Amino acid sequence: MKNRKIMFVSPQQVETVEEEFIPAALADNEVLVKLIYSLISPGTELAMLSGKESWAQLPVCPGYASVSQVVEVGQGVTDFKIGDNVFHYGSHSEYQVVSTSQLLIKPPADLDLRWVPFTRMATVAFTSVRVSNIEVGDYVSVTGLGLVGNLAAQLARLQGAFVIGVDLSSKRIETANQCGVDYALNGGNGGIKEQILALTGGQGVSTQIEATGVPQVGVESLGWIGSLGEIVFLGSPRGEFNTDVTDVLNYCHLYNRGCITFKGGHEWRYPTEPNAFVKHSLVRNSKIVFELVKQNRLQIEPLLSHVIKPEQAKEAYEGLRNNKDDYNGVLFDWS
Repeated sequence: MKNRKIMFVSPQQVETVEEEFIPAALADNEVLVKLIYSLISPGTELAMLSGKESWAQLPVCPGYASVSQVVEVGQGVTDFKIGDNVFHYGSHSEYQVVSTSQLLIKPPADLDLRWVPFTRMATVAFTSVRVSNIEVGDYVSVTGLGLVGNLAAQLARLQGAFVIGVDLSSKRIETANQCGVDYALNGGNGGIKEQILALTGGQGVSTQIEATGVPQVGVESLGWIGSLGEIVFLGSPRGEFNTDVTDVLNYCHLYNRGCITFKGGHEWRYPTEPNAFVKHSLVRNSKIVFELVKQNRLQIEPLLSHVIKPEQAKEAYEGLRNNKDDYNGVLFDWS
């Protein structure tokens, strides 16, 4: 059979290729799937496309958020059958062999399939809320209102917080407003610390979720975190930033300057499957996201900016890199 897939062939070079695909005989716990939709993860995939990530040696087929249809099952597979739609952590490759021991979940039958791949971004965002001390009535700030930051802001509101989102893009601020974020501020206008202190009665936020991955933003946000507050690093820090680390550490250490807790919010903090010793897992979070989306408590549609064919991949990545106002949630339609 012919298989289409998107390849990062060299730094900033994207191609959609077609090749012969002859899958080997499936193992007992494997299924062969055909993509329906796959979602670009802008932060991770643009970092991969730069060629600077040691863990993603080019050429590589990127992607990790997909909904597919099962076209063949291994002899030992009992939970899935041919024709089932499944959410999985798949790449931008039309046909893939997936192990049932990996994350593989049937989404609700009445859930819009275009929304299903966004579940991955929501479970990434979920970690920031899971590790935080957010309680009803707290003020929470989120820097970076892309897919993950926006969803983190929505989840913090569901936790009972008043949420202040910050971004440089007027379009993403507009989208945050559509998704119900309480206050959305344009970081390009300056005075963010003063605006946040005014919104919080001079107290600052109790939790700051850093979703840009820009180290300087994380350091600057310390100034609007209240005493005994916390900062959760949701976006993986990238790039170089030189500062006086002693001053940063003292700010976080001394009570009269903040006494702030640093927390890592990486998705893989939690196991894939539920177990008896850990409350949270990626499977549990995914199923919760399905239900929140079904109940319209988690907004996905405003995040969906483009549904395009794989042959338009080069255009998609250029848009995400150079036109963040118009490109946000980009789905590849493999039909």
